[in-house]
Amino acid sequence: MHIPDNYLSPQTCAVMAAVMVPAWVISVKKVREELPKEKIPMLGVGAAFSFLGMMFNVPLPGGTTGHAVGGTLISMLLGPYAACISVSVALAIQALLFGDGGILAFGANCFNMAFVLPFVGYAVAGLIRKRIQGSKGEMIGAAIGSYVGINAAAFCAAVEFGIQPYLFHDAAGNALYCPYGLNISIPAMMIGHLTIFGLAEVIFTTAVYAFVRRVSPAMIRTEEGGKTSVGLKVLIAVLIAATPLGLLAAGTAWGEWGADEIAETGIGYTPAGMEKGFSFEAILPDYSAAGVPEVAGYILSAVIGVALLIIIFKLLSLIPQKKKAGA
Repeated sequence: MHIPDNYLSPQTCAVMAAVMVPAWVISVKKVREELPKEKIPMLGVGAAFSFLGMMFNVPLPGGTTGHAVGGTLISMLLGPYAACISVSVALAIQALLFGDGGILAFGANCFNMAFVLPFVGYAVAGLIRKRIQGSKGEMIGAAIGSYVGINAAAFCAAVEFGIQPYLFHDAAGNALYCPYGLNISIPAMMIGHLTIFGLAEVIFTTAVYAFVRRVSPAMIRTEEGGKTSVGLKVLIAVLIAATPLGLLAAGTAWGEWGADEIAETGIGYTPAGMEKGFSFEAILPDYSAAGVPEVAGYILSAVIGVALLIIIFKLLSLIPQKKKAGA
């Protein structure tokens, strides 16, 4: 679901980034108002869960892959506004360091995975929890909310892909950016997410949510405390060690081919906007390091990504918060 650069037109990227600006501003404001200062580092833990979840690629028959995102998970633990910030920062780290997701397409990727996914998932989970009380309602809400959330995000990405050839093409009718219309992009994106990838999101969300509720309830925004438990640290360490399992999924996610691969997918040409578009060289492309074995490079990337996310939010927690009026 990580849209690379040059699949969307610059105009589309600009619109999506503009849409996300108020979402980020409001989310930051809400987090500062709703979360006590000691819980801000927990956004880093949530971002780490999302980052690691996205490294576990799951194969789909036909050669494509997908992954969980964890947006609903974070929203249920810390709230949807916190999830918006956490997933956005995780996506920024992925794009800048590992080349996973485009720089220009950052706003679109955040709209899909950091805005639509957690807010839709949280809303659906909330409706279910109102009707089914107790822990049973929470777990059912987490499962259904995460499934609906990731599919809503996938649908948005499919539409963003699919409108490109209708809006941006040359005189001969050849697409300048993504060459697949809605009749192709929607089925291609939704089949995987309605089945395997949606199931992966459900399993990841419910398993981690149940574990956190049991061993580290302080991470939940409605609970007191803000320290990371030993159990939570162990979980993150286990997930990091297990990330090479994501390498077992052969193939590339739909819509994430390079410009040199796009012509081989059946359209017979490389769209001009993709061939001559924006280029950015990540430090550790595809979660690999030069001269380092693939598995070791993947684990190293996981360690670096998680460490940066934890440090970023720890530093943000040190910024003094404004006192509430009347306090």
